[in-house]
Amino acid sequence: MGTEHVLAIDLGTGGPKAALVTPEGRIAAHEFEPTPIELLGDGGAEQDPDAWWAAITTAVRRLVGAGHVPVDDIVAVSVTSQWSGTVAVDAEGRHLYPAVIWMDSRGAPDVHDLVTGKLNVAGYDARRLKAWIQKTGGIPSHSGKDPIGHILWLKRERPEVYRAAHAFLEPCDYLNARLTGRQCASFDSIVAHWLTDNRDLTDVRYDAQLLGWCGLTEGQLPELVPSASVVGTVLPAVAEAWGIPSSTKVVTATGDVHSAVVGSGALGNHEGHLYMGTSSWLSCHVPAKKTDLLHNQAALPSAVPGRYFLANEHEVGGAALLWLRDQVGMIRDVDEANELAAAAAPSSGRVIFTPWLNGERTPVDDHTIRGGWNNVSLSATRADLVRSVFEGVAFNSRWLLDTVESFIKRPLDGLNFIGGGARSDLWCQMHADICDRTIRRVAEPQHANTRGAAFIAWLALGRQTLDELNRAVTIEAEFRPDPSMKATYEPLYREFTKLYKANKAIHRRLNS
Repeated sequence: MGTEHVLAIDLGTGGPKAALVTPEGRIAAHEFEPTPIELLGDGGAEQDPDAWWAAITTAVRRLVGAGHVPVDDIVAVSVTSQWSGTVAVDAEGRHLYPAVIWMDSRGAPDVHDLVTGKLNVAGYDARRLKAWIQKTGGIPSHSGKDPIGHILWLKRERPEVYRAAHAFLEPCDYLNARLTGRQCASFDSIVAHWLTDNRDLTDVRYDAQLLGWCGLTEGQLPELVPSASVVGTVLPAVAEAWGIPSSTKVVTATGDVHSAVVGSGALGNHEGHLYMGTSSWLSCHVPAKKTDLLHNQAALPSAVPGRYFLANEHEVGGAALLWLRDQVGMIRDVDEANELAAAAAPSSGRVIFTPWLNGERTPVDDHTIRGGWNNVSLSATRADLVRSVFEGVAFNSRWLLDTVESFIKRPLDGLNFIGGGARSDLWCQMHADICDRTIRRVAEPQHANTRGAAFIAWLALGRQTLDELNRAVTIEAEFRPDPSMKATYEPLYREFTKLYKANKAIHRRLNS
């Protein structure tokens, strides 16, 4: 007898994964295909949507063609992707310009003009701040990296694209439009536009006042549909190209943060998880809508209907290791990085690495801050420098943990660790020691997003309940804090946070 499977697509910044996932969350098989990114000197970060689609098609054809499961057992497609990006499309869903992705800060001046006034609180006009927070839970970031910043930049610098656009879509919703021909967004995928009233999670809608402030109309944005719902079936051409049944349903797409929350195995209120991929974050579900403006985090609509989750993000997590490999040439691969880091003593000779290589979002909203090594001497070794990168990212996680626990007013008793970075035993133990929390590595942590996307499909199809899905996630290993490491890491962590305060004005002058 066959078993139903979801075809889950996870479009990361480095490329898409395609996986076949059972109702119990087991990854039956998976494939990956890389895609390039173009980082521009003016703060721009773009990708080619056609390259996304070609890579997804290649991965899916390889996956389905391998015969891991009978084709007729594939009952749904569920897409998750990098969040907070913008694809301008025409009425047929064809993109008009490269995707402006979550790393792009070119809209910062436009957001500044949008949100500041004569009487400002934390850099925001007091009246607009109150309305935005009350309705959406957040407000456009000063960094310009939210979709509204992208859209306003297109309006200023690419007016022909802006005028021709039928809609501005998140990357995940762009992929769903190519799958179904329907341009829609879910209550959760749209939220980073900061244009929806999220106070009633059963009736999320665009807000006329917020649209007016941004100079937008509802007609320039996708139709809104409930989270975890079916939006259509795959187009015949897609079914033929991918080798899947034409009856395959497509469910609401999600941002990577949302799918990771669902796939982490920590779905109860105040059950925390830590994600370490290209970026990183530390999140949990919370019982009510709430905002921490000072530290740029907020409770937003979850991909689970009727629930809020805490949204925050570090711009750079595992990307710091990719930078070491691709830009610095200090390592051949991540395995060598682990070996070198393990060879160095804890504290890395008191070298401190700050991982703010693309600015930061939480716990500070600062697109001009930059990272690097501090306290480097002639005696510092290559192993010290590499280990300090691992430690610096973990210090950043601790900084975020302190902020999250202050927000929810309780300690997080252990963290489910997901993402590719969780595969490193060294990094798991380092996070346990630096954060002073038990780290629980989820089985197949690099597939948490595809598992979460599949879980959303099972919810949409009514095949599984939330409790059943949460119990399906297996904890592979636990890493407990080593009390002897506290004296080593606590002084370095205190200096780590001081480095931001000491350098932010310098970096603002250099990078504004």
